[in-house]
Amino acid sequence: MTVADQHWDPDRYRKNAGFVAELGMPVVDLLAPRPGERILDLGCGDGALTRKLAALGCDVVGADASADQIRKAREEGLNAQVVDGQNLSFEAEFDAVFTNAALHWMKDAAAVVAGVRRALKPGGRFVGEFGGAGNVQTLRTALRVAVAARGVDPDAADPWYFPTTEVYSAVLKNAGFVVKSIELIDRPTPLPGDVDGWLAVFGESFLNRIDASDRTAAIDQIREALRPMLTDTDGVWIADYVRLRFSAELPQ
Repeated sequence: MTVADQHWDPDRYRKNAGFVAELGMPVVDLLAPRPGERILDLGCGDGALTRKLAALGCDVVGADASADQIRKAREEGLNAQVVDGQNLSFEAEFDAVFTNAALHWMKDAAAVVAGVRRALKPGGRFVGEFGGAGNVQTLRTALRVAVAARGVDPDAADPWYFPTTEVYSAVLKNAGFVVKSIELIDRPTPLPGDVDGWLAVFGESFLNRIDASDRTAAIDQIREALRPMLTDTDGVWIADYVRLRFSAELPQ
């Protein structure tokens, strides 16, 4: 995925996807951070959960591939760096690596986990949550159908990695981690507005491949195709989220 495929505007993200950080608090609880621990927040975005970890007394470094999101995090006083999560360069300096709603944007899972292993001290923890098998399946299918109908290869447009627990457990174990817990969680998630907001934030890799003159019509078609499946009786849009939550450790 290139920068042109997906642009992370911090204000747009907070408006349309602020729920992502709010729903990440159980992962912070699973991490059980202790004051004084040095923690890497991998895929930190604008730093919403980085701030939570810092408030608990941790020495936190935020890392994200989006320069715009990192700029926002730094404006709020956080220690944050522009980093490619598939090419981490840290060496044995963190007690834990924490991640929320980011790993499904990094298709080379083995490279990510290998970099996390290098970044951790012996006995270090890797705790996180991201999209698992079946995540946003209805939304994803509608996007793939829309671009395919317009001559775009849906596989090339699709930016996501949504593994099963078995697949991701194997990735972790192959890198030397001991898996403490891993599960898929069905989480139907009400959206703060129309599905257009979700598509604007998360669907750029698909929609930017459609000719600009046809993009509005494509979004209208996607919305109407999804409406019967993803709205409740009050007309509230509900995304079909499935999350993979895990906790793993390195041997001492």
